[in-house]
Amino acid sequence: VNPRDKIEDVPVSTRQRVEILKMLYRNAEILIFDEPTAVLTPQEIESLLRTIKALRDGGKTIILITHKLDEIKRIADRCAILCKGKLVDVLDVATTSVQHMSALMVGRDVSLTLEKEEHERGAEVLRVDKLRVVSPDHICLVDSVSFSVHEGEILAIAGVSGNGQVEIADAIAGLIPIKSGKIMLSGTDITNVSVRKRIEAGMSYIPEDRHAVGLILDFPLRENLCLKRYYRPPYSNERGILQNEAMAELGRSLIEEFDIRTSKGNDTLVRSMSGGNQQKAIIAREINLDSKLIIFVQPTRGLDVGAIESIHLRINKLRSEGKAILLISLELDEIMQLADTILVMYNGKVQTIKKANELTKLQVGEYMMGVHVEKN
Repeated sequence: VNPRDKIEDVPVSTRQRVEILKMLYRNAEILIFDEPTAVLTPQEIESLLRTIKALRDGGKTIILITHKLDEIKRIADRCAILCKGKLVDVLDVATTSVQHMSALMVGRDVSLTLEKEEHERGAEVLRVDKLRVVSPDHICLVDSVSFSVHEGEILAIAGVSGNGQVEIADAIAGLIPIKSGKIMLSGTDITNVSVRKRIEAGMSYIPEDRHAVGLILDFPLRENLCLKRYYRPPYSNERGILQNEAMAELGRSLIEEFDIRTSKGNDTLVRSMSGGNQQKAIIAREINLDSKLIIFVQPTRGLDVGAIESIHLRINKLRSEGKAILLISLELDEIMQLADTILVMYNGKVQTIKKANELTKLQVGEYMMGVHVEKN
């Protein structure tokens, strides 16, 4: 963490580390960690879990709130399980299986593996050619990256946080300018068009930072779910006046279909919702656009195992329906489970692009760290 950086300019993972540092510096006796690893890389998670263990061994009392059952198994002594706001059970972690914990959390048995049908991919939907992105202080973040995504294909970009993968997604979505290169969507050059025109051309985008980019926190849920449609019929009439009942009907259907938990339904202020339900709202809105290309950046961050299972099944269903999906995730297990093709980034450059069944988790990890060397 660079102490001279402004918090508004640093990525989400750095902000999380600053919060943790503040707490450790105060020397508190009771430490409450609320989803501390949600935006950290695997290496940062390892470091944090070691820190938590050391604090426990030093006599501190730790309360860890997390959806990640493997973290609970690794460092917790006891586990209190909540389901829909009620305490279900308090268990000794050492004698409880992950499957049993997940079933109690969700209220039903959860499948931790995904069955994926093999099928032929269709026509090319997205082509990125020699994309370069440079930061305001002239650091090359994305260096001549080229790839394509086809109908019925999930292309996953793997990499340690900060190696250019999020900048690729932001550049495709039109959120940041590019230095050079070309972006084609269904044969149309969208390199320099507006964000709205990209959306209308058939692009959906689930961003990494749900607060800064994905939602307007002080708007009600109804309006957030209609953010990319409000100016078109039936949500707006020919004079540009919003049609509240049509917006409310869209909101009600998405809340039910995607199981978005709220206190006041459509009228719930998004700021008051949990992070997981905010994420569900973004995913509901973007999938409902029925776009040809859907970009998912960290789609299951902050979600419980039941919601993760639901999102994975939905992504797999979109693939079966012929959608082109670009997935960017720090969760290597998620990438290995969902991807048809894996692109690995290191230091802004493409390390490799291969079919998912040609790579092991260990090999992907080596490429992510820049230590794997291609054999001729």
